[in-house]
Amino acid sequence: MSKTILTVDDSASIRQMVAFTLKAAGYSVAEAADGAEGLSKARTARYDLVLTDQNMPKLDGLSLIKSLRGLPEYRNTPILMLTTESSDAMKSAGRAAGATGWLVKPFDPQKLLDVVKRVIG
Repeated sequence: MSKTILTVDDSASIRQMVAFTLKAAGYSVAEAADGAEGLSKARTARYDLVLTDQNMPKLDGLSLIKSLRGLPEYRNTPILMLTTESSDAMKSAGRAAGATGWLVKPFDPQKLLDVVKRVIG
C-alpha cells in the first residue's frame, strides 16, 4: 500500500505540480486549497505526510501545523513546509510550530522526492 500525502497550497498549479511529482513516484496524494480545508481533511482521513504552504487564506501554514500537532494522530506525523518564505526567522517559527522540514519554492522535483523519501520512505 502506498503512502498517502496531503498537499496544502492555495495555488492550484503548485498543488498540481506537487501531486504529479509525488504520484509519479508511487505516492497517493490528496489536495487542499487552504489551511482550513487541509485541517478538515486531516481530521477525516489519516495521512503519512502533510506538505503545506505558509501563506494561504483562511488558515496559514504555521497555524495549520500547530492545529495538526494538537491532534493525537498527527503528533508524530512528518509535516513539511513548501513555501516562498526562506528567512531564518520564519524557519525558526516553523520549527517551533512543529514543522519537520522546510523546502523553498520554486521546488526541484527530485529534491522534493528525496526529502519525502527520507521522512516517510
